[in-house]
Amino acid sequence: MGHWLYRNIVEPGKLPLLLALGAFVVTFLVTRVITRLIRAGKGPFGNVRAGGVHIHHVVPGVVLSVLGGFGAVASGRHGFGAAAFAVVFGVGAGLVLDEFALLLHLDDVYWSEAGRKSVEAVVLTAALVGLVLAGFSPFGVNDVSPDELQDRGTILSTVAVNFLFSLVALGKGKLRLAVFGVIVPLVALVGAVRLARPDSYWARRFYARRPRAQARADRRADRHDRRWGAPRRAVEDWIAGKPDPPARPELPDAPRSQLPGPPPAELDAPSTGLDAPAAGLPDVPSSGLPGAAPAGSPGPSDAGPAHDSGPASGKAHRPAARSHRDPE
Repeated sequence: MGHWLYRNIVEPGKLPLLLALGAFVVTFLVTRVITRLIRAGKGPFGNVRAGGVHIHHVVPGVVLSVLGGFGAVASGRHGFGAAAFAVVFGVGAGLVLDEFALLLHLDDVYWSEAGRKSVEAVVLTAALVGLVLAGFSPFGVNDVSPDELQDRGTILSTVAVNFLFSLVALGKGKLRLAVFGVIVPLVALVGAVRLARPDSYWARRFYARRPRAQARADRRADRHDRRWGAPRRAVEDWIAGKPDPPARPELPDAPRSQLPGPPPAELDAPSTGLDAPAAGLPDVPSSGLPGAAPAGSPGPSDAGPAHDSGPASGKAHRPAARSHRDPE
């Protein structure tokens, strides 16, 4: 193991890259553990605030990434300085990509469904760095034998072919197969020969005039999501924690008259006769009512005898007519 590590990692100058990858992965895992403890209210950890502003850990991550990157460039590939700055860069990159979703959405979506993009970005980055360690620099070892050189040429050819398959799989909307297919042979080939995802570039480009292929792609994507959606979410929840449920939209305040429930108190008040105005109606002066005498006109007591030809008027005047008869 020590001989393999020296010939394939230390001698070609890949030790800083390996240390950066290890620091990157460890930082991400430790950060997720701490944030989950803060979320659960356990442990001595807490959010960092300065002047009432929440300082996200992407801020120190950017600082460490810049410091480690410039330091690694100035130190070369060998020596203690290169290894130390590689670790600093890996720690900073882990802090930054742990909040990749925040940078993408410009919003604090760490514990939301959109925050899962951070986990995908970390996995993709680790896979790419592992790819660089495994195959993109195969001729970095000195004094190799012809057999080793032939083997490394075969590995390089395999990586190139798988990379082409990965491009096709990426165009078909299968990102994970495209990334891991470069490292693991024949994985990208599976994504390249199968139907594309319905919302991929390949489907938009080649399935627009092929309704049968589009329908088959829709059915296959639906079956795939039903089969693998729950296990994938379980793994993501185990790594990054379950996201918060989506917030219910707030309804605008409705007027009181439109709210369900008992009517207002003034509508339940008992009627007190004509002197009490109707609820919700403006006060109308008596002169404005139909049939009312105008203001300043004489009342019934000031007017002369009423001349009414109706039945009621005749009955009222009959006794008076009999009282004026002459006695017999």
